[in-house]
Amino acid sequence: MELPPRLKQAVDQMLEHHSLDELSRASARLTSRYRSELRDGQFHINDAISAKAYIAARLPATFAAVRAALSMVEEAHADFVPKTMLDFGAGPGTALWAASDCWPGLERAVMVEASPTIRAVGQSLSEGLATVACDWRAGDVLKTSADLDPADLVTLAYVLDEIEARDIAPVVARLWSLTLDTIVIVEPGTSAGWRRILDARRVLIEAGAHVVAPCPHAQDCPIVAPDWCHFARRVARSRLHRLVKQGEVPWEDEKYIFIAASRKPARTPAARVLAPPKTSSGMARLKLCRADGSAGEVVISRRDGDMFREARRADWGDSLGGPTTESQGDDA
Repeated sequence: MELPPRLKQAVDQMLEHHSLDELSRASARLTSRYRSELRDGQFHINDAISAKAYIAARLPATFAAVRAALSMVEEAHADFVPKTMLDFGAGPGTALWAASDCWPGLERAVMVEASPTIRAVGQSLSEGLATVACDWRAGDVLKTSADLDPADLVTLAYVLDEIEARDIAPVVARLWSLTLDTIVIVEPGTSAGWRRILDARRVLIEAGAHVVAPCPHAQDCPIVAPDWCHFARRVARSRLHRLVKQGEVPWEDEKYIFIAASRKPARTPAARVLAPPKTSSGMARLKLCRADGSAGEVVISRRDGDMFREARRADWGDSLGGPTTESQGDDA
């Protein structure tokens, strides 16, 4: 996956006068902070060069992850065509660009971001979205502003890892109260990220939300630690992206996990593929999460006919089998 052409062009223009060494050093500092999930009261992105390093090194991957999550939402919730959006911890506008790419009919977006540095970058980049009226606001996800109007789509991408575990439930509950239709929460595809998503999922289900994706059910997660649920999206690296990250190959795999829930029932699949399939000439071995709330590995052989042909085409994260009955949950 690559950035949309308009976004890629805007990023390239923003970076053209910065030295590679400067961007690489700033990128390394950011990577260290994010991987350690450092919470020291400071913004991860607190100056112009760290903001530019982020859009050079991390924006392509986070865009790919959010866009992949929204594709799963679109598949399960085909009637959902959002016109309005609320994005918290908006950063450089990653979720905005992903949502407008998925749903070109998006008309208005309110982008809430606490860091003035990355907010300015995001506002500048969003000028390339002529069809979306964007309102950028200063705000902290822990102190949701009372003057925000509910929106069709509410997003929170790569933010829960920056707050304390005790704050996850009240934050998710407040964002759900601002959701007219669908909420999407994305986290890094680590075991810690999965646990945060489980916390968010639990809050949403208890509030009566219908699970949309990726889970094909609303029962307790059947995955047991030390295993964890996550997906991966391959990201094409530009020359600058590769050099800033000091990488040798022209791609990287961004691992992510998310939860999407709606006030309306969705058509969830019979199963979701939870790992890269293992296939041979006459057999496919798949790790599945199933609509009945179970998970495990299945072996599908050529004797299974159409099921085998579908399994042979399946990839990590794909739905498998036709839609089941509507996802569980109470109307909210």
